[in-house]
Amino acid sequence: MKIEMKNYAFIVLGSLFLGLGVVLFFIPNALVTGGTSGMAILLHYLLGLPTGMMMVAVNAPLLLLGAKYLGRAFTFRSIVTIVLSSLFIDLFNEVLHVSALTKDVILASLFGGVSVGVGLGLVLSGNASAGGSTILAKIVASKTSIKASSVILAIDVMIIIAIALIFKNIDLALWSLVSIYISAKSIDMFLSRGPSKKVVHIVSSKIDALCEAIVLHVGEEGTIVQGESIFEHNTKQMIFLVVENRKIPALKTLVQSIDNDAFVVVMEASELLGRGH
Repeated sequence: MKIEMKNYAFIVLGSLFLGLGVVLFFIPNALVTGGTSGMAILLHYLLGLPTGMMMVAVNAPLLLLGAKYLGRAFTFRSIVTIVLSSLFIDLFNEVLHVSALTKDVILASLFGGVSVGVGLGLVLSGNASAGGSTILAKIVASKTSIKASSVILAIDVMIIIAIALIFKNIDLALWSLVSIYISAKSIDMFLSRGPSKKVVHIVSSKIDALCEAIVLHVGEEGTIVQGESIFEHNTKQMIFLVVENRKIPALKTLVQSIDNDAFVVVMEASELLGRGH
């Protein structure tokens, strides 16, 4: 029960962000987002009907069709998400007549993309979906050899082409494409909670000295990994660390001061779970 309440809290907040992104940035600047939300905005431009109503019209049949692929609980949460986001959009746009936050198409594409991305990230955190394009993609992928990602990409491309043809303005299409990219990146950042840490691998012949110095001066603990070189088959030791971004320069300096021949690899930590040591 507690988990489900948390899911719906994410869904309500995510639907709000999604609705605000569409009303404050996309609709006033003739921009579109990806998936079925983008289709709904296009239908709004073409038919003049409320965007929220169009979202329900586009998504409802797909959700019902895809219920067996997603499960009842996920489908129900997704229906709630679509209804809520549709209500928020029409409430802000048709009833309250909320004004655009900016009329600059560049700013609208950037901040609209972030708002929609955060909203979708919240919805996904609530174990739901805000659109039927993923369902359509899964159905097509299950019936053909076409990948689901290819179907989603094709839908987004068609939306971009449509906005260019409707307004006869390639700039709007390109800025919509930028917004879709920013939304995708915002979703990734939100779902991974944007960890401010790096994964560091250090191969050195002075492992003991490095371990002592790292714990003392950098304040991080890690793991020693045993291995061997490919050709000589000599025994090698590697330190595995997860380090805060701000500590990376100090760590590099420390390693070089102890072993100038040490091999250091620094990578992004996209998601972190557990303690690790």
